[in-house]
Amino acid sequence: QVQLVESGGGLVQAGGSLRLSCAASTRTFKTYAMAWFRQAPEKEREFVAAITWSGGLTYYADSVQGRFFIFRDTTKNMQYLQMNSLKPEDTAVYYCATKGGYGGGVRRGYDYWGQGTQVTVSS
Repeated sequence: QVQLVESGGGLVQAGGSLRLSCAASTRTFKTYAMAWFRQAPEKEREFVAAITWSGGLTYYADSVQGRFFIFRDTTKNMQYLQMNSLKPEDTAVYYCATKGGYGGGVRRGYDYWGQGTQVTVSS
């Protein structure tokens, strides 16, 4: 069992920055990748970014490419999402997720999820 706890959300003006953090509670789960997803009101949850745990390969949704950056600290079992040049359309609840195998690729098929943290970008 893995528990994920996100932090760092909040209210920011358009053009501003936020950094989200995600702490994983276990060191026994063999992580293949960790990711961030988001869900805006009345919309489906969507993939934002992912990072492979051992190699550090990164993947981004087109909508955040060049503005968001995902990175991890394997010694602390933490992952982060640096969000720059935020736009009102980035407003959503952001979820941290982790998976133990490649099945489904890095954009789907995650095993464990956090509770989410709200990010609100005002215009």
